[in-house]
Amino acid sequence: MVSETPPKKIRVVDNDVYAISKICGRLLDEVREKNFNSDEIFAIHLALEEAIFNALKHGNKFDPKKTVDIDYLITDDKCDIAVADEGSGFSPDSLPDPRAEENLYKPCGRGVLLMRSYMDVVEFNESGNRVHMVKYKKTNKS
Repeated sequence: MVSETPPKKIRVVDNDVYAISKICGRLLDEVREKNFNSDEIFAIHLALEEAIFNALKHGNKFDPKKTVDIDYLITDDKCDIAVADEGSGFSPDSLPDPRAEENLYKPCGRGVLLMRSYMDVVEFNESGNRVHMVKYKKTNKS
């Protein structure tokens, strides 16, 4: 079951790959303000770039008339992000495992694998055109 959309800070990105760095930079500034550590910031950055690029390329097929919606909420404890495109979606469970020998040189599936590896929660809606990701801040136990 897919969690609800994060309730704040909706951004709409034009279908332009150059917009990815601008949106990521803006969101990551807020993550830094909440004192996430450098590993967590790296993970969020990587997963967010992959999600947006996949939405632009695979979901919207770089159609300039389509948009990608990014909803996010950053608290002291977590970074909660949802990325949705206007495409028909896909089945994430049908992606081949890019680590399998027969798929090592195939380009598909790596982005989703990275998102799942670096984020604490990665879930897709039923149609597969929206991904919801959460990264929890690690607590320092001294």
